[in-house]
Amino acid sequence: MKILLTTTSFQDTPGAHHALLASSGFTIVPARGPLNEAQMLALIAEQGPFDGFLNGDDQITARVIDAAGDRLKVIAKYGIGLDSIDVAHATQRSIPVLFTPGVNHTTVAEHTIGLMIALVKAFWPHARAVKAGHWTRHTGHKLMGKTLGILGLGRIGREVVKRAQAFGMRCIAYSPHWPEDRQTQFDVIRQATPEAVLADADIVSLHMPLNDTTRGFINARTLAIMKKGAYLINTARGGLIVEADVAAACRSGQLAGYGADVLAEEPIRPGHPFQEIDSILITPHIGSRTFESVERQALCAVTNLIEFLTGGKNYIQANRF
Repeated sequence: MKILLTTTSFQDTPGAHHALLASSGFTIVPARGPLNEAQMLALIAEQGPFDGFLNGDDQITARVIDAAGDRLKVIAKYGIGLDSIDVAHATQRSIPVLFTPGVNHTTVAEHTIGLMIALVKAFWPHARAVKAGHWTRHTGHKLMGKTLGILGLGRIGREVVKRAQAFGMRCIAYSPHWPEDRQTQFDVIRQATPEAVLADADIVSLHMPLNDTTRGFINARTLAIMKKGAYLINTARGGLIVEADVAAACRSGQLAGYGADVLAEEPIRPGHPFQEIDSILITPHIGSRTFESVERQALCAVTNLIEFLTGGKNYIQANRF
């Protein structure tokens, strides 16, 4: 069996996942992702064919899947977001897409809270000024008493609510999936629409999947609904926002700040509009990149891969056919 391994946090972080993958006996071809479609096609042409992909946020498009040919048996995602994979085409080709739900939600929630604190206390401009030899101070805000709006109350959204409540924040949320006991269990106020969350929140945190419905949801129209001077946090997917509109809102003061761990195109391109705006804080997609979380996620991904390719049943499949 020949496997293309592209996720860098898997490769760069020590842990038991390396020994587990080595024990499989598979031939591993490493590459440094995330890879775009052209890079994936080149790798397949030069070093393929492959029996499986152990991938991160690489573009596994229909062209990539077809180029891999009949030998491709499985796509094992290291993570939970499937927006970079053409799952429908994989399903049509009867190729299972495996993923790792429930392994990184606490780590991403902690990162979300970290971005909130960094924004409301202006950590980035303060730190930059001090290192430049200046003692320039801005007056920030506290989280206590603020209203946090959550868009998407899945595993990560719920963990953010728990931590926000420890800071004394009032939590409101919109989610298309809302079990009856959720409001009581998590003490979060349900809103009828996403727009209702935007209008009432001092800080909005995005935890939605990226799909045709949510792509570009935060744009000039929806930003205008938000309170003037509100903050926006995004540890989900860069494609949820229209980046030019968010940049304009930060320049005008409609947004007091934007904190994100994701971009629509990663890594950041030269001349990106976010680079020169002090109220925008971007981290390089590291929300789940902790020693603890990487090992858990990687072990789950490798287990998925090995179990499927050796005829076992202990794997988690996202698509059905």
